[in-house]
Amino acid sequence: MGSDAARLTIHLDGAALWHHRPAYAELVHRAHREGLAGASVFHGFTGFGAPGTIYREPPAHLAAKGPCAVVLVDSEDRLRCYLLCVREVLEHTEAVAMLDRVRIHHPEPRAVG
Repeated sequence: MGSDAARLTIHLDGAALWHHRPAYAELVHRAHREGLAGASVFHGFTGFGAPGTIYREPPAHLAAKGPCAVVLVDSEDRLRCYLLCVREVLEHTEAVAMLDRVRIHHPEPRAVG
């Protein structure tokens, strides 16, 4: 059995700052404060965005710069409200946000014994 939900994926530069703090950390902090179901940050090895610059960073430097994605899961309505709460962060960092419906599948409990 699954449940309906939505996934918000925000792509931004891992080096982007919001008030002297990594922007991705601010996005996760606000998601937690809003009580969203979940949030994760993924740093990429290689990628590019609207400016057309291709980022290539060795793994040791991923947290400092390069492509980054913040993935959040909750209901579509809650994620749309969250987008309003983080609008200034997204505009300041030139982030791109994608919202799509997903189906969450929970594993069936295994029998013990």
